[in-house]
Amino acid sequence: MPLAIPTLAETRGLSRDAVIEALRVGALPGNSPSAILAEDNGALAFLVLQYIARQAQEYLPDQAGEQMLQRWADIFLPGGRKAATYAILASTLSGPAGTVVPQGTQFSANGVLFQSTADVTLGGTDVATPINVRALTAGIVGNLDGGAALSLVAAISGVTAAATVTGVTSYGVDIESVDSLRDRVLFRIRKPPMGGDADDYVAWAREVPGVTRAWAAPHEVALGTVTVRFMMDDLRASIGGYPIQADCDAVAAHLATVRPVTVSDIYVVSPVAQPVNLAISSLSPDTPSTRAAILSSLDSMIKQRAAPARAVNGRLVPAQTIYAAWQSEAISAAEGVDYFDLSAVDAVMANGGRMAILGSVAFGV
Repeated sequence: MPLAIPTLAETRGLSRDAVIEALRVGALPGNSPSAILAEDNGALAFLVLQYIARQAQEYLPDQAGEQMLQRWADIFLPGGRKAATYAILASTLSGPAGTVVPQGTQFSANGVLFQSTADVTLGGTDVATPINVRALTAGIVGNLDGGAALSLVAAISGVTAAATVTGVTSYGVDIESVDSLRDRVLFRIRKPPMGGDADDYVAWAREVPGVTRAWAAPHEVALGTVTVRFMMDDLRASIGGYPIQADCDAVAAHLATVRPVTVSDIYVVSPVAQPVNLAISSLSPDTPSTRAAILSSLDSMIKQRAAPARAVNGRLVPAQTIYAAWQSEAISAAEGVDYFDLSAVDAVMANGGRMAILGSVAFGV
């Protein structure tokens, strides 16, 4: 039975009634000491009841707040909550030959400070000398695209005013979100370590900074093999959340440190996007806001349900089909939709490596 917390007025009333009963009087004058103490005691009791109700939520990780959830993570997850990391950028700088740019030289870009990671001797004003810089602010804010300019904070005589980014040596990642942390804690509790089953590979892959979703497909390539696919929805948001080769290498390197020694054939790859296209007609009301709500609802549904081939209860299942019924349900759930006609079929994935994304949505009369 859920805990029923009385309102402040009800709690004060209970306190007044208790005092009246104890004093054997018919009522308490509003400005009497007894009435004032009864009101105060009722208010204090209400605060205590609120605290108890909050603690009842905090005790278990499915509803715990951020602070308590981190304690659960420290108990159940190796390394606890995934910390933010600092970006390291490869860049080039030009200046008089022999000029030394000392370690710790600061650069700035987009309001973020960077500093060089080692002493660098420049090769000449026409020579692009490599120099690595590390962001002083953790997170994806330090990840800059190739060609971006890094301005020197303090000028160095004869040296060009800015370095040019040539690539990212190590990507910065934001601190793990509360939703992701809660999901990992609950996954760990519901699926405890089993010495290297498919669920363990999912948990291990999600320990890598930036990894938000993961799936493991045992025996997909051949008997005794494990294929791990994953997504980086925040770090790679600009490319739909799909990891690049450097991300696959990082996950593979981490898996090599935790996998059973008897397993060697591990394939770590990115899922391959397969668009789901559909057509909607006779939409009512057919307004820009309704269309936007439909697109958002469809995208959310597909992101929640889509998955490549993976193990479910120890059995390998194919990549997830996005059924027409799910598409219709998502459209119906969009805010403002009254009725519509849908032209769509079950979106069957071409192979185990495919994963559905929202494709084209045609709106017609």
